[in-house]
Amino acid sequence: MFGGTDDRITSCRERRRSAPRGNYNTHEILAGGVCIAQSLKIPREPRPGEFDKIIRRLLETPNARAVIMFANEDDIRRVLDAAKRSNQSGHFLWVGSDSWGAKISPVIQQEKVAEGAITILPKRATVDAFDRYFRSRSLSNNRRNVWFAEFWEENFGCKLGMHGKRPGSLKKCTGLEKVGRDSSYEQEGKVQFVMDAVYAMAHALHRMHRDYCFGYPGLCPRMSNINGKELLGYIRSVNFNGSAGTPVVFNQNGDAPGRYDIFQYQITNKSTAEYKVIGQWTNKLHLNVDGMHWRTGDPTLPISVCSVPCQMGERKKVVKGVPCCWHCERCEGYHFQASEFICELCPYEQRPDRNRTGCIPIPIIKLEWHSAWAAVPVFVAVLGIMATSFVVVTFVRFNDTPIVRASGREMSYVLLTGIFLCYAITFLMIATPTLAVCSFRRVFLGLGMCFSYAALLTKTNRIHRIFEQGKKSVAAPRFISPASQLVITFSLISVQLLGVFVWFAVDPPHTVVDYGEQRTSDPVKARGVLKCDISDLSLICSLGYSILLMVTCTVYAIKTRGVPETFNEAKPIGFTMYTTCIIWLAFIPIFFGTAQSAERMYIQTTTLTISLSLSASVSLGMLYMPKVYIILFHPEQNVPKRKRSFKAIVTAATMSGKLVPKGSDRPNGEVKTELCESMETNTTSSTKTTYVSYSNHAI
Repeated sequence: MFGGTDDRITSCRERRRSAPRGNYNTHEILAGGVCIAQSLKIPREPRPGEFDKIIRRLLETPNARAVIMFANEDDIRRVLDAAKRSNQSGHFLWVGSDSWGAKISPVIQQEKVAEGAITILPKRATVDAFDRYFRSRSLSNNRRNVWFAEFWEENFGCKLGMHGKRPGSLKKCTGLEKVGRDSSYEQEGKVQFVMDAVYAMAHALHRMHRDYCFGYPGLCPRMSNINGKELLGYIRSVNFNGSAGTPVVFNQNGDAPGRYDIFQYQITNKSTAEYKVIGQWTNKLHLNVDGMHWRTGDPTLPISVCSVPCQMGERKKVVKGVPCCWHCERCEGYHFQASEFICELCPYEQRPDRNRTGCIPIPIIKLEWHSAWAAVPVFVAVLGIMATSFVVVTFVRFNDTPIVRASGREMSYVLLTGIFLCYAITFLMIATPTLAVCSFRRVFLGLGMCFSYAALLTKTNRIHRIFEQGKKSVAAPRFISPASQLVITFSLISVQLLGVFVWFAVDPPHTVVDYGEQRTSDPVKARGVLKCDISDLSLICSLGYSILLMVTCTVYAIKTRGVPETFNEAKPIGFTMYTTCIIWLAFIPIFFGTAQSAERMYIQTTTLTISLSLSASVSLGMLYMPKVYIILFHPEQNVPKRKRSFKAIVTAATMSGKLVPKGSDRPNGEVKTELCESMETNTTSSTKTTYVSYSNHAI
């Protein structure tokens, strides 16, 4: 507790001399010094309750328990008494200056409060010559001291005639009393220092006289006008053995070497209190730690700090004006403890470690195959690919049967290719992002939908043009052959591919680690997401053209909804497009509504892949499964249809246009199949009429 205290005691002494009456400080013991937590002053004329107020102020820093007091013994006693009234016995660790020393008066009747107090006294030595001299003094040989008569009466309890008459004194001094024989006598501890001070002045004057008045008896003119600074210089330069045999010297600050005895006020097992010497200071500290005792029965060394040390990851917020007192503040969020007093923000791609004493890289994640977010889309995609493959194999196996030919074989294979790509893109969306994966994602993300809806749009547009042309003339419209349909379809698809190639040129694909997507308020949960550098806007733009084809196809499906189903499959296409629109209308709010979610990567990827798979499944189920069912389980229905002339188709279109409005006047909007029946009974009378097969006019 007193390691390296010479400077502290010196500064404490200077502080005591500059104080108006007395002050005391609560200190925190730090490595290499004493830190002041509070510095309070005792007023010259303290008001009632002033000392109780001081104790309350000291308790504002309850961890700073060591109180160093520079005060007179009366103020020390009143401070201890106030601590006793506050029931703080054993809380404060008192450290007293030499004004406390080993005196009994400050601790009388408050031994418990003062227990363990550390005090100091300058090291004293008894001057035997002074004892012999003082004991030999009497009224007859010490007349030059005008106060000696008063001392004589006080010391022996008598009176000296009229001059020394004292009220209440009955005994008359005889003049034969002897000091130390007729009264108790103990040498004052400061005699040594008074004698050394006088000799120091004498040595300084003697040396000055030798320098200024060498060989001149008495005071020379040079010494008659000296100033204080000159004399102070000579005093500081003296060097002689003092009355106790110790050297008397002064340092550059004018202070004599510190030589102190260190006491502790202890209560022994016999409940008796006394000051015990526990150490001394002579150029360095000699302390008997084993001889120190604090509270009765507690051998541990007490701790006095203004603020307890902060834990790892906490910074010190210093109290203004009190450098040794602070509040511990934890480095929050993504901050780490850069120094004792500073929290700094980790780099964007890092987070604080467990102790918040440094930064570590944020873990990088991606959508894993074993995750539930990936397992469901993969399962749906696998089933879809198997179903699509089954349909393709069936169509290839029965490629020349009437129902396959009536479906438009070329366009069916294009549509099935698009359906297959819609399922296959699931695996690219879940695969670990690399340059190749990101490139394929850009190409195939909208390509499957583009294949599907370009084919469906071409088919619905063909149906619409056929029946619209039939209302005007018997001439067949242009570009209704299978080759023309393929050219139109791939022209529409080429627009998608051209947009993708432009995208490649403007912004080449690459992978990024997005640390903002899952940058949660809790750094422990923060993750970097490895993904392709495709923004939500780019994603929608990639799908936008396909969605435009889908909407256009839906419009044509609505326009051809009244065409007799005997001639085409417009109604299944219509149902397919209505359902697909509903799927993608549900996709948009889910996709963009989760943009701020911590699970954004999982939700958006799953939503996108499921939407693609569902739209493909709707097309596959409504357009091809009924045909596969007939091919495999009802081959008797897979027979050629009777050929019809284009004139018959024109007639059907014209009749259809007339019959449709009348349907609203009938119950439930039902339209009789008169048109179909009439077409069945219609025969051509001309042998020169060109017949067009049913398969050429059906999808």
